[in-house]
Amino acid sequence: MAAIGVLTLELELAEARSLKDKRHWVRGLKDRLRNGFNLAVAEIDDQNLLNRSVVAAVTISASRENAAKVLAEAEETAAAFLGPALIAATVDWLE
Repeated sequence: MAAIGVLTLELELAEARSLKDKRHWVRGLKDRLRNGFNLAVAEIDDQNLLNRSVVAAVTISASRENAAKVLAEAEETAAAFLGPALIAATVDWLE
């Protein structure tokens, strides 16, 4: 049975001065995760708030072990890109 993993990233973009600034960071994160890990990525909450965002990335794999590895690497990439703006990261499983 396939494993479906969801990585949820909570961002606090203190440096964003406009929604355009926020979109720059969110788009950059989404592009990195899509291109680097072939994940489905979307902003799922706080779209209209200036300094906060919630982004989810989803992977499907034949094994939970492989999916967990991909999501862990994606989280590391997000942390490196966002620095202290990444305030929380969680992984949930749908099976």
